[in-house]
Amino acid sequence: MTQEILIGVERRRWSDERKLAIMAEVGVDGASVSDVARRHDLTRQHLYQWRTSFRQRLSSPD
Repeated sequence: MTQEILIGVERRRWSDERKLAIMAEVGVDGASVSDVARRHDLTRQHLYQWRTSFRQRLSSPD
């Protein structure tokens, strides 16, 4: 039996602009969070985390 070991999977980095563009797709033509996440090979949780992060940055008094 042969085993395959996957190493070196590189983490993707998303710019704020790209994150906002992806999040803006939710609701367009009825697209759900799941639809958008699947389209971009993300988890729904990624989108929810991004949204929370942006909201926190907007509400901080910096």
